[in-house]
Amino acid sequence: METTAAQTADTAAGTPPKQQIRAVHTADTVTVYQAFGPEIAEPAAAEGRFPEAFDRDRMTWIKPSFLWMMHRSDWGRSPGQERVLALEISREGFDWALERAVLSAYTGRVHESRAAWKRELRQSPVRVQWDPERGLNLEPLAWRTIQIGLRGEAVRRYADEWIRRITDVTALAERVRAGRDAGVVPVEGPYPVRGSAAARVGAAAGV
Repeated sequence: METTAAQTADTAAGTPPKQQIRAVHTADTVTVYQAFGPEIAEPAAAEGRFPEAFDRDRMTWIKPSFLWMMHRSDWGRSPGQERVLALEISREGFDWALERAVLSAYTGRVHESRAAWKRELRQSPVRVQWDPERGLNLEPLAWRTIQIGLRGEAVRRYADEWIRRITDVTALAERVRAGRDAGVVPVEGPYPVRGSAAARVGAAAGV
């Protein structure tokens, strides 16, 4: 099975935790991915912010895994997802989202009761789910990657405050798809998550 550069490192160090937040990140930013049609993606990449066509009243999902975004958008070939964007957002904003997130499915080890989970789910502006990470051929791997759904206040903060840079990486998606070149896939390392936030989203804490 072919692997990305990040996954090769994981293999050398041992299998990563089943639910660990992994992302391209710096001291100040975290990179997440989304795919849109050209009417949103082109002005967003050109201006570094979302245009009026971006609907702030709908839930929007951000994904720190490049290959999971490739799986979701069929390498940027699905209708309405023809442009893949890499969005560098502030770590402060990313952490804000994690600290307010609620899992999209009830989990006994995280929630005190099903009723409490339903109440939090209705109230929270952030929703989280875990899906199998993907390999270079988009095959599911043994560990999972986080998807973060933003709505209401969270969408507005994301669109208007958190974004630092937007890059169109559609050409990169096509290059990886055509050549299955692991060397150009973004290397995503473990993201340090505060203990309380890690517990909320069921993630491995720390690095």
